Amino acid sequence: MTESHSPRIAILLATYNGAANLDEQLESLAAQHLRPALLIVSDDGSTDGTRELVRAFAVRHSWLDLRLIDGPCQGSARNFLHLLGQVPEGIDMVALSDQDDVWLPDKLARGAKALRNEPADLPVLYGGSSWICDADLGNRRPYPLPQRAPGFRHALVQNIAGGNTMMLNRGGIELLAEASREPGRLVVHDWWIYQIVSGAGGRVIFDPVPLLLYRQHGGNLIGANHGLAAKNRRLMMMLSGRFRLWNAINIRALRASAHRFTPENRRLLEEFEALRRAGPLGRLRRLNRIGLYRQGLPGSLSLWLAAVLGRI
Repeated sequence: MTESHSPRIAILLATYNGAANLDEQLESLAAQHLRPALLIVSDDGSTDGTRELVRAFAVRHSWLDLRLIDGPCQGSARNFLHLLGQVPEGIDMVALSDQDDVWLPDKLARGAKALRNEPADLPVLYGGSSWICDADLGNRRPYPLPQRAPGFRHALVQNIAGGNTMMLNRGGIELLAEASREPGRLVVHDWWIYQIVSGAGGRVIFDPVPLLLYRQHGGNLIGANHGLAAKNRRLMMMLSGRFRLWNAINIRALRASAHRFTPENRRLLEEFEALRRAGPLGRLRRLNRIGLYRQGLPGSLSLWLAAVLGRI
């Protein structure tokens, strides 16, 4: 890709019974200042009219190459991995899309500007902030911003950005298309993407400017970690053992792709596994030595508490 032409961007949209909010999202994709070249919609067997809405949108926006394909019907994470394997040659960048948000008009342009300054063969992940909203897109408040730089030591224990904000350059597309065939069960696709790109020595960019309206409703798989109630809920998940279960799932998935990692990050993954098997003092020593971290003081304290209690 040269500086003189606009990048060819594919939007990867995973759907499942999303008809209630899908039209708003689709129209926000079409209204981007930097127009996408391709929209691939992978539908996981919707029964609520989602497919009909997608087909009607395609008629209204015939300038956009839209491909509606069948998803694997194995959950959202597997649907996004399926999409990553469907990107054709000639696409410079991809943007991941949920079915119930509303993108701000310059979302693709901001991501493309950041990605085009990076080497095309280096895997680069771009993600950023959002306006967290209620179901009617009101009561907007900003997504919490990271206080420390992204990296594999962070990715092992926390995600950096929502998948609905993520974009990848060509190097990232190729890395993830190949890696997408390797894992079994995943916790969530966006955390795995962050782990794979950072583990392979790629670059991760976080944009602090909100990129979309992130709708919170009863159907969110995880939702935004915002406010005291949300932080308490996350802490309870950690102390209940769910965080430890998530780490076990992630480690199994990462082992399958560890041959793609830098030697340092392969060793770090092994150290993380050893930390989880150690006794209380051993866990604390290893955590201090290898430098795993979560964002913010509450996140850091919860990580150390999980290590003390054997919930890491």
